[in-house]
Amino acid sequence: MTTTIQPRLTQVFRFLHARYADGVAELAYAFDDGAPMVERIRFPAAPALPPARQAAFDAALKLLHLVAGVSYYKAGVPPTIELADGPLDDATADLLDALYLHGLAEFAYRNGLDLRGRICFPRGGAGAAPATALGLPKRTLVPIGGGKDSLVAVEAVKSIGGEATAVWVGNSPLIAACAERTGLPMLNIQRELAPELFELNRLGAWNGHIPVTAVNSAILVLAAILYGHDSIAFANERSASAATLEYEGQQVNHQWSKGYAFETLLSDWLHSHVAADLDYCSLLRPYSELAVTRAFARLTPYFDTFSSCNRNFRILGPKPADRWCGQCPKCHFVFLALAPFLPKPRLLAIFGRNLLDDDAQAAGFDALLEYQDHKPFECVGEGAEARAAMHALSQRPEWAEDALVARFRSEILPQLDASQLALEPWLQPSAEHRVPARLQAALKVIA
Repeated sequence: MTTTIQPRLTQVFRFLHARYADGVAELAYAFDDGAPMVERIRFPAAPALPPARQAAFDAALKLLHLVAGVSYYKAGVPPTIELADGPLDDATADLLDALYLHGLAEFAYRNGLDLRGRICFPRGGAGAAPATALGLPKRTLVPIGGGKDSLVAVEAVKSIGGEATAVWVGNSPLIAACAERTGLPMLNIQRELAPELFELNRLGAWNGHIPVTAVNSAILVLAAILYGHDSIAFANERSASAATLEYEGQQVNHQWSKGYAFETLLSDWLHSHVAADLDYCSLLRPYSELAVTRAFARLTPYFDTFSSCNRNFRILGPKPADRWCGQCPKCHFVFLALAPFLPKPRLLAIFGRNLLDDDAQAAGFDALLEYQDHKPFECVGEGAEARAAMHALSQRPEWAEDALVARFRSEILPQLDASQLALEPWLQPSAEHRVPARLQAALKVIA
């Protein structure tokens, strides 16, 4: 790549090729007539691919190429997208248009961009023959993120005797420690971004949030076919579908690729384009963050290992402060959500401090409550469930005098509708989910 390229002035984003050999997927992209940018996904100890799965694998590899391209497209957001393999069938183009538009909505909001009408994948290609069943082994890939949600999903699958593999993408020691604690077989996949992307950033590329869960999902589709699993069960709860805010008539959701709309799009596409017996779902979809947190509060063996903190995410140490920064929205929300379901001394031992007795944390908790601010751009629960949790604490003597709980009771509570603050409704499951019949018994364990 020449150093004279100006990413924001590029006119064409090109999908060049996707190849796979010896456990490595190679995905190539380019802007205009620039040099290729090549990303590599490494699948450890990859087995030989059975010939009967080749067509499904090829379709999944093409999907991964298209989905992972979002990391590079956003550097320049040029007006034209070109595909070396030719136009897409309508269902595939619909999936990609939706993913790039909604998955980059936060990126667009923060950069003052409007991507509507700009993202248009070439369409008009012939659809492939409907996918058939591959006879995949009845095993589940359960992605591990290091936080409470994926651990609840793991234990739910284990509780029904399901055969499962703990899988993660990347190098986090914290995730590796959580995966090891599950006792499941482990699969650690590596994603190596093209180094040219960092050069583009130096040259003034657009930057911001991408729908990384979608990229990881596409990686795991390839893994499911390669290693032989018939289901991929994420741990995205129903509040992931709730928008963070609205921007110029468009819903902006930090968690869009964790939401039910994307889950439905991808699940249907896999059944029609890859394998009729490959299920993609979220095991926690029927539940709120508070219901999942209540389930996690019973999983005491993980208390000294898990962390949802993004700031301290790569650090793994013996003290709570090594796993929880105590300052970020994730720390704030997990502390608040666990508080109604754990004895107070146990919660303080997990975090190493009392976040609700610190006046300096008021603005962070206000954002969670959607009081004088919108919900943070983070994977946190809805404002209404945060208010329900805080209200529950305000009624309990052991919490009522802590600084931020007392402030909630005196300043914020009088402005709220008391009929909307009950905790119990948040603990009831919804009927909306895509969990396959083989795994549905696990839903009862979570409740």
